[in-house]
Amino acid sequence: MTALRSDAPIALTCGEPAGIGPELAVAARARLGGSVPFFLLGDPRHLPADADIVEIAHPSEASAAMARGLPVLSHDFGSPRVLGTPQTDHAAHVIAVIERAVSLVQTGAASAICTLPIHKQALAEGAGFTFPGHTEFLGHLAGVDEVVMMLASDQLRVVPITIHIALDAVARALTPALLETRLRITHAAMIGQFGIPAPRIAVAGLNPHAGEGGRMGREEIEVIAPVLERLRAEGMDLRGPISADTMFHAAARTGYDVAVAMYHDQALIPIKTLDFDRGVNVTLGLPFVRTSPDHGTAFDIAGTGTANPTSTVEALRLAARLAGGAG
Repeated sequence: MTALRSDAPIALTCGEPAGIGPELAVAARARLGGSVPFFLLGDPRHLPADADIVEIAHPSEASAAMARGLPVLSHDFGSPRVLGTPQTDHAAHVIAVIERAVSLVQTGAASAICTLPIHKQALAEGAGFTFPGHTEFLGHLAGVDEVVMMLASDQLRVVPITIHIALDAVARALTPALLETRLRITHAAMIGQFGIPAPRIAVAGLNPHAGEGGRMGREEIEVIAPVLERLRAEGMDLRGPISADTMFHAAARTGYDVAVAMYHDQALIPIKTLDFDRGVNVTLGLPFVRTSPDHGTAFDIAGTGTANPTSTVEALRLAARLAGGAG
């Protein structure tokens, strides 16, 4: 990873202004006080009218400003937001804010990036955004070919090998090359970002009962096990392939530092069941720290003051720990 200033504040990108992002930023600052210095990159006009905000000219002013309100590094979107309704003329600005955050973290003005939720359809329609989401766009901006999504909480860390694809496409997408690449990135991040020198990685099978010796599928025999054997020979501590229905109870979780699952729901159902509000999305493989709350824009409750800031608070806390090398 690039050497970053861990004493610099975290850049919190505004995400889709028509959603709950603006009120989450205000609520997160109120919850955290000054314990995690951060600043919002966005348009001050999009914040709740009663919010205490302090406009800053540079991220270095954020820590002192936190005592008076939410520090905001202003980015002019050109017009106010319409609650619950994305505006096409805002799309390019949402993208520009993400690009600006990456520039700030690359130069050391910010220690990490925490991203509030975007609305991919709005970005595609308003600015021709072609990336599947934040994660892939950040990889592109960082010049990284492959990045990995992790969901993390105090109870579980889990990485899905395949993500936003149909279930009937998972077996075709699950190649030895993909599995190996994502296991290597996960292993390196557990050492470099989370500070675990010899990470224990539990790897799920794809099929029920991990294929039961080939009777319920052969992906474990033909794809997963050979990759694990090859990486074990290099010294990685890999357990599996394990039947996914036995991996996530309390006693099993004490035996590994991170679980690797083969598809989206196999990974996300356990963590959302265990710790729905505190799950944090972490992007592994970037040359800087990036976290985000594990939820969407929630247009239906935008502006009502009912959005739960817990995941945003935990995302900021985790970003600060990872930037400081204490994951």
